[in-house]
Amino acid sequence: MAIDKEKIKQAIRLFLEGIGEDPDREGLKETPDRIARMWEEFDRQREFNFKLFEEFGDYNEMVIVKDIRFYSLCEHHLLPFFGKVHIAYIPDKVVCGLSKLVRTVKAFSLRPQVQERLTQQIADFLQEQLNPKGVAVVIEAEHLCMSMRGVMTPGHITVTSALRGIFLKDLRTREEFLKLIGKQGL
Repeated sequence: MAIDKEKIKQAIRLFLEGIGEDPDREGLKETPDRIARMWEEFDRQREFNFKLFEEFGDYNEMVIVKDIRFYSLCEHHLLPFFGKVHIAYIPDKVVCGLSKLVRTVKAFSLRPQVQERLTQQIADFLQEQLNPKGVAVVIEAEHLCMSMRGVMTPGHITVTSALRGIFLKDLRTREEFLKLIGKQGL
């Protein structure tokens, strides 16, 4: 689905008017266009080439990239939630470039989202693309919809996980992953 810059600009202008602001005042005059360009930038990061490498086909131990920083928007309030993603997979004849794991996080997080779905989408995409022995994804995030509204207390961290294949079936593999990302006892 393509970004419609004009609709975004109209919507932001109406939003600003709706909250009692003057969209023509100096500080807000360019805001509708800035937001439209921001969403175009997000949209460009959703598409990438998920390159696989078969020359490392004999590698069959856990691959982990942890502490992948991400930003997303809660689809209920359009307020940010942000934090870290930890991803592991156990290859079955193919591996991907490590940056592709980071790009996968960006592709699914730069849209209105909920953390639970984001966790599952990343795990499902990697399972589909890599066809590995297993995938594990853990996300830790602070949600501004809790920090600056609602209960209005910052610092709460929500943790979600999605396990596929051997990470779901084998307790030792799951425990090794959690130990390596520093999350024993989850």
